[in-house]
Amino acid sequence: MADLRGIVLAIELATKQRDICQAKLAVAQRTEHQDQDQLSQLQAYARDKDTRWLQAGATVFSGELVKHHYQFMDRLQQAMAQQSGVIQSSRMAVEKVAAALLESEIRLAGLKEVLQLRLRAKETLQKRREQKETDEFASQQYARKRAEYERGENL
Repeated sequence: MADLRGIVLAIELATKQRDICQAKLAVAQRTEHQDQDQLSQLQAYARDKDTRWLQAGATVFSGELVKHHYQFMDRLQQAMAQQSGVIQSSRMAVEKVAAALLESEIRLAGLKEVLQLRLRAKETLQKRREQKETDEFASQQYARKRAEYERGENL
């Protein structure tokens, strides 16, 4: 097993790397979800303000109040556009981490396959050695029996 220590160590390191990638993916997904929730809140707030403004339409507003409302709604639209950009960045981060996770899982699977191949090769070699020993023992036993038989015949 000493000759397999290197591959076992590589598997342990690859497993840790995969686990780190999984944790990073979970964080990135949570961040994306929170960013999306924030956009949803902004959109709901904007709809609520528009609804209230339209319901109050029968009321006479001063020009300054109308101007203030439109400026506020414009800034709210800017905030939603900015939040959409944040969401896009979050999505890209999730995709990047997901790709890294996939790479780490492929690497880990490859290392595990190498370990299995080496174990099978070691097992095959051990079986061949055992078979060789068995064959040698049988050959020696046959030679002894033959020698005994020949001695018995020659007597």
